[in-house]
Amino acid sequence: MTAHILVVDDDPVQRRLLKNAVERYGHVAHVAENGRLALEFLKRNRRQINVIVLDLMMPELDGLGFLQAAGEMALEIPVIVQTGQGGIETVVQAMRAGAFDFVVKPVSPERIAASIANALKVDHRESKVKAVRKTKGASVTFGDIVSASPDMLRVIDLAQRAAQSNIPVVLEGESGVGKEMIARAIQAGGDRANKPFITVNCGAIPANLVESILFGHEKGAFTGATERHTGKFMEADGGTLFLDEIGDLPLDVQVKLLRAVQQGEIETVGAGKVQKVDVRLISATNKDLIEEVRAGRFREDLYYRLNVFPITIPALRRRKEDIPHLARVFTERFSAEQKLERTLQVGAGAMALLTAYDWPGNIRQLENAVFRAVVLAEGSDLTEKDFPQIAAQVPDYQSQELLATAVVPVEDTETHEDPEQRSMSDMLRVARAEAARSMQMFGGPENVIVSTDDSGDVRKLADVEEELIRFALKFYRGQMSQVARKLGIGRSTLYRKLKDYGIDPDDPLKEAA
Repeated sequence: MTAHILVVDDDPVQRRLLKNAVERYGHVAHVAENGRLALEFLKRNRRQINVIVLDLMMPELDGLGFLQAAGEMALEIPVIVQTGQGGIETVVQAMRAGAFDFVVKPVSPERIAASIANALKVDHRESKVKAVRKTKGASVTFGDIVSASPDMLRVIDLAQRAAQSNIPVVLEGESGVGKEMIARAIQAGGDRANKPFITVNCGAIPANLVESILFGHEKGAFTGATERHTGKFMEADGGTLFLDEIGDLPLDVQVKLLRAVQQGEIETVGAGKVQKVDVRLISATNKDLIEEVRAGRFREDLYYRLNVFPITIPALRRRKEDIPHLARVFTERFSAEQKLERTLQVGAGAMALLTAYDWPGNIRQLENAVFRAVVLAEGSDLTEKDFPQIAAQVPDYQSQELLATAVVPVEDTETHEDPEQRSMSDMLRVARAEAARSMQMFGGPENVIVSTDDSGDVRKLADVEEELIRFALKFYRGQMSQVARKLGIGRSTLYRKLKDYGIDPDDPLKEAA
């Protein structure tokens, strides 16, 4: 699908890179140098643009100001914001203002393309959201995996490669990150797609029954074996066996599992003979298996047999870019399952809250929270009030909101000021906009730029500029490109000013350390 994308960024290099990335994936790119020009463009072409890619820090009208103005204009176009540091406070503020998604600079062409693709799936302007309702037992494909984070896209790429062969795979990650979904997608993406997919939670089976459940038993093989039982390996013959929590397998069962992996043979309990099986094995664990080997709880030979193709799935708190997309998908699905008259939407405030939370239970916890919210929702949008348990676990959420909005407005500079004065006024604007963030990052008001001296007179321009540059170096930890961009000056100008004021770029870093 060819779409029209508006790129809003004051940095000409970033604009060019984003324009090239957008066009590389077959879309039409439009560009604007700041929020004011972008709004003027949209007033003339609002029906033409499908997605907006927006920088947050810009002169004249920054990203948050643009989002506010867009809301007042009732622009229902998905906005992907760019944040330089990935600070959660900035992200939360943008999500509250109505941003659809966010990316962390520097952003790769693949990442921005994935975010645009996700935005295009939602037609905000016609409010037509088609919830995909999977029937029980339906196969899960890679297209069903919702993600926009670079780390998760890498996981999907590795899983797609693994699907092209029968190589043993170990999926590592915390509980609830989606290991089984990745395993099912691997099955669906290979030549065993229409074969059985059998799951076994090794940690949920009593130790004395693990062998019987995996390999089966004959009638009378032990006390209570009143009939013959086909084991999971035989059920999965020709297909895939997914062993969840593989690290919980007893050592004596690990010996038999090793034989099954090495030779493709199993021995049913009480049978006295071996049987050939053709099983693709995918294992999953939330433990560090190599540590289990060192502790003597997991066989080393089995570890190297299973751990041929390890894939580590990051926790949800490590890929917060996925939270908005997952929240929307869950809301759509549960709205359909609850047979609501219209699909609920996730309000900006609720989305900001969900993004701010770290989700120790990962995707499973987010899914359950959205399910509860959909069932109890009274309005057409999910709000913060629909997630009381989450809000209670983000104690600083309200104070962060107040702090984020504590930005002192600055009057517009006169149009006749010269370039050097304009640069300075833009920098002062940045200083005030960043003051609230500095309170959290550096722990106090001592980093706020003071406009008057001890005698009450206005300070000299050069003194304020020097202090602002020192503050920016400390704030952005000496990243010169970002310091220059945020101050609205070129790198060469920044280096010249450092030399003029005798500033060592490493001093703020030493001080912070």
